[in-house]
Order: sequence, then structure tokens, then C-alpha cells
Amino acid sequence: MADIEPGELLPNDRTKQQALEGEVTQIHRGHQYADEGDTFTIEDTTFEVREVAERTLGDLTDEDAQAEGMDDLEGYRRLLERSHDEFEWNDDSEVVLHRFEPQ
Repeated sequence: MADIEPGELLPNDRTKQQALEGEVTQIHRGHQYADEGDTFTIEDTTFEVREVAERTLGDLTDEDAQAEGMDDLEGYRRLLERSHDEFEWNDDSEVVLHRFEPQ
């Protein structure tokens, strides 16, 4: 277990604010950025990474997208396409789930 900087896991201030407000409780990234049990602090709130799991984009559901602050999976897909140059959704692309909650 380690104490990590929130920016290592959460890519921007908007996502950090959404985590503080309980709107974002997980994030999928292209690589593993934390281990289960790691903690990070935003303002005065400490979060613990509760689950880290390898998945594929094809595994994601509307519920996953909502846990990442989006309305649905289609909105999540559009966000990824806007955020990453030359990104193309491929159901077989591997991603890493990082699920966290306030302590």
C-alpha cells in the first residue's frame, strides 16, 4: 500500500472534483496506475483504491460509464474519442479498472 498523488490516477481537476462530489467512483486507464489498498487525498478527503482489475473496452457497461461521471457508455466512448488523438474504440482493447471510495 502506498500514498499516491491524485494526479497519478485522475487525469484532470474536473475528474478530481467529481470524485470529491461522489460522481466518479472509478476510472479505467490504459495502464495500471495504482494497487488495491493505495490511498490518495484530494483536499481533506482520503480515498482508498478498493479494486484494480484488467478488463477490455468491450466489458464496459452503462453502469461503468456512470461510475466515471458519464450518462452512458456512448457518452463515455465519445469522451475518449475527443480526449485522445487517433483513438478508435476496439472492444478487445485492454484497460485497467481502478475503483476507489472515500475512507
